[in-house]
Amino acid sequence: MANNSRLLILPAWHCPNLGSKVLALCERRIAADWQARFGQPLLLLETFVDPSRVQGTVYRAANGTPLGLTRGFRRTREGYSAHAQLPKRVFVRPLQTNARALLSQPILNPRYRTGAPRMMLTAEQMRTLPDCFADIADPRRGQSRRHPLPTVLAIATAAVLCGMRGYKAIAGWAKDLKPKARERFRCRRESRIYRVPSESIIRDVLIRVDPTAVDRACQRWNEAYARDDPSLAVDGKTMCHAQDEHGRQTHIMSVVGHETSVCHAQKKSGPCP
Repeated sequence: MANNSRLLILPAWHCPNLGSKVLALCERRIAADWQARFGQPLLLLETFVDPSRVQGTVYRAANGTPLGLTRGFRRTREGYSAHAQLPKRVFVRPLQTNARALLSQPILNPRYRTGAPRMMLTAEQMRTLPDCFADIADPRRGQSRRHPLPTVLAIATAAVLCGMRGYKAIAGWAKDLKPKARERFRCRRESRIYRVPSESIIRDVLIRVDPTAVDRACQRWNEAYARDDPSLAVDGKTMCHAQDEHGRQTHIMSVVGHETSVCHAQKKSGPCP
């Protein structure tokens, strides 16, 4: 999606159909420019209009579709303003006939993936993730538990579901969470600010926590929210430089859905005799 941040025609330069003509010319070439610049197709154009000043007639004339009003919160350095102000009217202009279907998919289209498969978590999914890890024993000492274990595991799981790989990427994803998302993950509140766990805390928890318990918790959450797959693929791989106490290499068996590319289960085992 691309946002039209500003469109201004001064009164001295106004002439009939000028605004809609400018928007039409931009729409005609932006798809090719976007593809050349970012290497991905553009699906939708959007803009926000202040109804207290203008009614968005130029966007209606350019075949824009009004979606309604925003809730009135504005972007700030910390995320969004605490109090609602003037709502804005939203106009959109799809560049493809199936833009709505593509944007509403729970799994990101492969052409937009730059690494691992990614998904967008809903507010309900964020709130329920910590509950899945509530019964897991905390391996940390009491004085080092600045962040609840379910919160750390929920944030790490959500980051991996959204395509993050590695402790640094997970910590960066957590740091970019907005206040509302941090509240849903039940982050520790300090001086009216929700604090997220650091990279060292995430690493320490993931290294020491029981992996079997975490796997079972993720499976329970997956059963509640994952889409059904008519067919599954079962595949096994040998983990490089991973050996058990007898010096044998570790094998991982995975069950992955054909349609969703979701890993439904994983099982660690030793080599076959």
